[in-house]
Amino acid sequence: MLVSTLGMSTTPDHDVLVAGAGPVGLMLAAELALAGVRVVVVERRTEPDTAPRAAGINTASAEAFERRGLLPAVEAVQGRLPFQGDRKRAPFAGHFGGIHVPAGAVDEQDPVLRGRGPHWFLAVPQAEVERILGERAAELGVEVRTGVEVRGFDADEEGVTVHLHDGDGDSSDGGGDAVRVAWLVGCDGGRSLVRRLAGFEFAGTDPLITVRQATGTVEGAELLGRGWQHTPTGVYHYGPMPGWIRTVELDGPPADREAPVTAAEMDASLRRVSGIDVRVSEVAEGGTRFTDHARQATAYRRGRVLLCGDAAHVHSPFSGQGLNLGLGDAVNLGWKLAATVRGWAPEGLLDTYTGERHPVGAGVLDWTRAQVAAMRGDTYSGALRAVVTDFLGTRDGATLYARRISGLGQRYDLGDGHPMVGALMPRLRLDDGSRPADHAHGGRALLVDLTGDDEQAAELAALAEPYAGRLELLRGSSEGAGVSGLLVRPDGFVAWASATGGTAGLEAALTRWLGDAGKG
Repeated sequence: MLVSTLGMSTTPDHDVLVAGAGPVGLMLAAELALAGVRVVVVERRTEPDTAPRAAGINTASAEAFERRGLLPAVEAVQGRLPFQGDRKRAPFAGHFGGIHVPAGAVDEQDPVLRGRGPHWFLAVPQAEVERILGERAAELGVEVRTGVEVRGFDADEEGVTVHLHDGDGDSSDGGGDAVRVAWLVGCDGGRSLVRRLAGFEFAGTDPLITVRQATGTVEGAELLGRGWQHTPTGVYHYGPMPGWIRTVELDGPPADREAPVTAAEMDASLRRVSGIDVRVSEVAEGGTRFTDHARQATAYRRGRVLLCGDAAHVHSPFSGQGLNLGLGDAVNLGWKLAATVRGWAPEGLLDTYTGERHPVGAGVLDWTRAQVAAMRGDTYSGALRAVVTDFLGTRDGATLYARRISGLGQRYDLGDGHPMVGALMPRLRLDDGSRPADHAHGGRALLVDLTGDDEQAAELAALAEPYAGRLELLRGSSEGAGVSGLLVRPDGFVAWASATGGTAGLEAALTRWLGDAGKG
């Protein structure tokens, strides 16, 4: 419940409190700290979550890590995984509702995908992503309080007083802690307390299925086959990690999502779905259940309270969209909230967070709903699955799929003009051997001059100079780039581009996204 702040100081102890130290909360905290924001993260867990969850990050997330200098750490984890083998021979680009999408059918010369494939996911377990981001947050001086959770808060026009519980009592009865912050961000998962207490509307659809997953010992595993298998009673998957089992049953949600997943439960579920005489003799701790419950907050901000990641949207994780959707939220919100805290944000900048990310989230919810529709065992779903299978086997179908699951197909409506505006920045190689991402480690926007013309360079430099603290000016050339100049926001999306060497529209774009150069 909300608790009174009578007598509390209105001076913020921190600029931002992030509730939740999963990958999304840590990514957001790191982005804020990089911009000089005082941020504290609270997490009710006392130990990292090692349960098998997301198994990888997509290309858009990998490029976000690259822009902050973290991609080598991610690739190092992938290189240590025992099941990777020769990734160049991976036969599938992924799956849609258990329908394998042939990698060979993807058009790698598609304008969106060119130079970024052929693999649209990096196989890195979510626990490792969380570890890497935790180390990054620590390097940036982020305070992370474990064993602490939000119990209540009061928000007003100037900030939020947050009451915390640390296991020894809470601030409403004299124990625990209460902190005053300018902003509160709920990154506290699908059952977000922050979302509920703040009164966000959470609209959507109820669950139809139960998915169980665990890592265990399977006797007779060689009979199961590899990859997704459809049966009259559901869908199951074995691998790629040894002993990793997933079953999909079409009989509604489980009676108790939180009860430990036992070997007996996984054994019975796998037998029901597969119809094969196998035996699950043990499972490791950390097995999970989930459903296709699909809901989304109608807005991601209410005054001084914001939502990010699963707190803003829940859905089934089919095709590995959840972690990447949340990381995209954090990258989009981080620089905008930092600009607001630092005082240089142009009017309405923070509201573009909902405007840009809500449609992306809604698209992912529908993407996962469509997969459940194709998974059901009835005659109509079987017919739909046959049509979708044929489509995904075509060049156009497989390419559309790769654009979606890689994250490279997402666009924001940032205005008319060059086709690159609103898309992730192209993966250029400059003539000095670097990429623009190599110059984005500090979290600033980039203005990339590729004209090779001294007069043009002087004009760009004059426009960039007032924004020196918010903008990095690069000058070079990139053969075949198809563009002479780019303004790239801190989240990697192109806000202005020119194919002619001119600067028309650049000054307006700088003001729109970087505000008044005299503020902050």
